[in-house]
Amino acid sequence: MSVIEVKDLSKVFGKRTKDALQLLDEGYSKEEILNETGCTVAVNKANFEVKEGEFFVIMGLSGSGKSTLIRLINRLIEPTEGNIFIEGEDISDLDKKSLLKVRREKLSMVFQSFALFPHRTILENAEFGLEIQNRDKEERRQKAQEALSMVGLGDYADQYPDQLSGGMQQRVGIARALTNDPEVLLMDEAFSALDPLIRKDMQDEMVEIQAKMKKTILFITHDLDEALRLGDRIALMKDGAIVQIGTPEEILVNPANDYVEKFVEDVDRTKVLTARHVMKRPETVNIDRHGPRVALERMRAEGISSILVVNNKRELQGYVITEDAVEARNQDVRDLHGILRTDIKQVTKDTPMNEIFPLIHNTPIPIAVTDSDDKLIGILVRGAIIAGLAKEGGVNEDA
Repeated sequence: MSVIEVKDLSKVFGKRTKDALQLLDEGYSKEEILNETGCTVAVNKANFEVKEGEFFVIMGLSGSGKSTLIRLINRLIEPTEGNIFIEGEDISDLDKKSLLKVRREKLSMVFQSFALFPHRTILENAEFGLEIQNRDKEERRQKAQEALSMVGLGDYADQYPDQLSGGMQQRVGIARALTNDPEVLLMDEAFSALDPLIRKDMQDEMVEIQAKMKKTILFITHDLDEALRLGDRIALMKDGAIVQIGTPEEILVNPANDYVEKFVEDVDRTKVLTARHVMKRPETVNIDRHGPRVALERMRAEGISSILVVNNKRELQGYVITEDAVEARNQDVRDLHGILRTDIKQVTKDTPMNEIFPLIHNTPIPIAVTDSDDKLIGILVRGAIIAGLAKEGGVNEDA
């Protein structure tokens, strides 16, 4: 289900907007339209959907139109053309009263500036959204306290903004937005004003909050690493237009054009590429059906010195090595239970490569890649990892 849907949304600043829109339809560039009409195209026919519970990131350089776009979503800026749907309701033409109702009940926004009331306590700041809705005082205080606890500020409720660090103040802003229990959380460069270490802490905090609350989040940033870290999907903007939408992996592996390719060329791919990109089909034996002789034959055929062991459900059981299998065969052992080793390292297919390097560095056997049910879906070997990342430009082959 799409919670946000944007169709052919445009924003043109200036007096000759109709002429500018006509030139847009004819394929003129942002610069050409500015020279011809004196109008600035801030957003150019944006189309995208944000699904329920999705963390959707819009990113681009300064002047790309990303902050204008998020302000169009809740009509802090009025669109020149196009439609905005929130949970199926077209809010593009709502009157002020109806729009205010949507903002109070469905949307909350966190800005780059903390925008806290200095004369109010942290708790009073967090409950402000419910206060203007005339909600019961006890109810709003309870919800505000719960939101503050979620962002790690439960013990700071009675303090004032100037007693908190920048990162803590931004946490209050997030708590204030969460207190309203919105369907959609809009975040415009929310962490840009923070120091790098605090910013990373806030990103971690946001990941944890999203894991708990499963909010639909539209997040604006100019920082590619931040987008890759947070986003389920990313929309990359240039000159007011969306040039590519995709998962972090899709944008890194298959950039849509030269602009996107250049944009992502310096990214550390080991932080984004995952086990699924370099895993190989595993050779296995079945603990319920096979013995040492079958294991030895499979290892001989594949030229390997160890082999993974699964059961009839393809659940990973462990592995056996050549030496143990030879000894068991010589003793006429007919099953694998006595020689099964279980000290095997496992990762999921979504484990980032930078987390896999330390695991595979000193291990003599492959790493198993399993799904959420512990079923074996692939293996990782050091050579394949280095070759795969070298192909993507991610590591030096001598790494």
